[in-house]
Amino acid sequence: MAKRIKINFRDLETLEFDSGVTLLEVSEYFKKYFNYPILIGKVDNDLAELNENLTRNYKVDFYDRSSGIGNSVYGRTLQFMLVVAIKKVFGESTEVMIEYSIDKGFYCELVGASLDKKKLQKVEDELHRIVESDFIINKISVSRFDALKYFEKRKQYDKVNVLKYISNTYINLYRIDDIYDYFYGKLAYSTKQIDDFKLTYIKDNGFVVSYPSCYNPECTLDYVHHEMLFDKFLDYNNWGHTININNAADLNNIVSQGKYPELISLSEVYYNNQLVKISEDIHNNRNIKIVLIAGPSSSGKTTTAKKLAVYLRSKGLNPKQISLDDYFLDRDKTPVLPDGSLDTESLKTVDVTLFNKHLTKLLDGEKIEVPTYNFVLGKRQYNGNYLKLEKEDVLIIEGLHCLNDDLTMSIDRSNKYKIYISPLTQLNIDNHNRIHTSDTRKLRRIVRDNQYRGTNAAETLKSWKKIREGEEKYIFPYQDSADYIVNSALIYELGILKTYAEPLLFNVPETDENYPEILRLINLLRNFLPIPSEDVPVDSVLREFIGRSLFYK
Repeated sequence: MAKRIKINFRDLETLEFDSGVTLLEVSEYFKKYFNYPILIGKVDNDLAELNENLTRNYKVDFYDRSSGIGNSVYGRTLQFMLVVAIKKVFGESTEVMIEYSIDKGFYCELVGASLDKKKLQKVEDELHRIVESDFIINKISVSRFDALKYFEKRKQYDKVNVLKYISNTYINLYRIDDIYDYFYGKLAYSTKQIDDFKLTYIKDNGFVVSYPSCYNPECTLDYVHHEMLFDKFLDYNNWGHTININNAADLNNIVSQGKYPELISLSEVYYNNQLVKISEDIHNNRNIKIVLIAGPSSSGKTTTAKKLAVYLRSKGLNPKQISLDDYFLDRDKTPVLPDGSLDTESLKTVDVTLFNKHLTKLLDGEKIEVPTYNFVLGKRQYNGNYLKLEKEDVLIIEGLHCLNDDLTMSIDRSNKYKIYISPLTQLNIDNHNRIHTSDTRKLRRIVRDNQYRGTNAAETLKSWKKIREGEEKYIFPYQDSADYIVNSALIYELGILKTYAEPLLFNVPETDENYPEILRLINLLRNFLPIPSEDVPVDSVLREFIGRSLFYK
């Protein structure tokens, strides 16, 4: 008689099963709690694929595509299915380069064959055939040496090179039909679970794969082409090709030779050149009196604002700064959310009327007394901080809502210059493993929160969901209104962040609710060699997060 085990789901139900039952079989009893197919499970706080066998009593949970964890699994599995579809349509020698995240999906380029709309439709048709075939996605553990031989035989040198720098004796490969691939994160159980997506042809050999987001899990929305953002990604991607750094292995090769100081200098020049261009735009248009800077969390807004002020001074202008935070409503007047917590993210938290009154007076040459927000007391205070704009003065403001014209409704558009900033990551692990832009920001924030606020990695991740929801509502919808997009990504930074973030990640106990995400970030960073921070300039945007910044105190 088989041994019986008890499986507890979210403290809602406890059921008995025979020992050796798969997580997939268990999930069938709890799918009533989910709106979409279950993609992955959590067993005693450790993520587990659905083919895993359970042999003792466990506490389990599951994730579908409406969750952050499940959505990552959905996107990663779709990437593998795309690789398989490309091989089936164009042949083994054709490669797809999965480049970067964009508009609820990812941008790709075909290498080794030409692409047009009709051929892309064949790829989409093949993807649907793969879904209907319901292939089980098998995971096998192989020696790193055998994996290297396998990928070398197939001339997949991007994987050969990245696996050289992984110290594991064994690695996991995944298989769909007869095609194997390496992914640093977990995948879904079968192709049938990944049934909603759209492919959109862009130009040349480029296309976008869109899929449901955790903010809109019901269906795949039509791709919206944000041309300025797309061009900024493409520019940075082309620059990476120019300096021969396309993936983690290329970066690791430079680090292993001790040549990273020159790379740091090149990266800083790329970033600084963007500020040179902005300062020239503002200098050449004397109507501009207000510069507005917005971007998602940990984009480097503070450093960018302060460095831009230096560049503007070099053009003979006199920049001055005010903080949007100082115009927050007093705490007792702050709107309350349905759950009873204060609404600290929406525009309703800002005294827009007073803010516009002050901006209008400044542009009319009048003097104002700028408030200072006391976050301890939750009140605005006036401490004799007066401000007046002279002829050569330019006002720099950075904050969450700066791209939203409702914030500066009284100011004519011709007087405003709007900047959107984000680290638009170009670097990937290999041709099929992209690094999400949000992962770079997440690691930056983990390091900064620890440096300046004494917050551990788990506490930072606990607040991340709310941060991302605010960005989706109040920042991303306005990015197309920007006059210029600053890419604050530094091609070398993951090597630097590894040395700071890795100890913080390892410090989180396995019992913490955020441990699965902690483990994913650890697995991401293991693909990069560490880089010492001594050569990072004190005025670098990265110093805003790792410390010793000239601007960020």
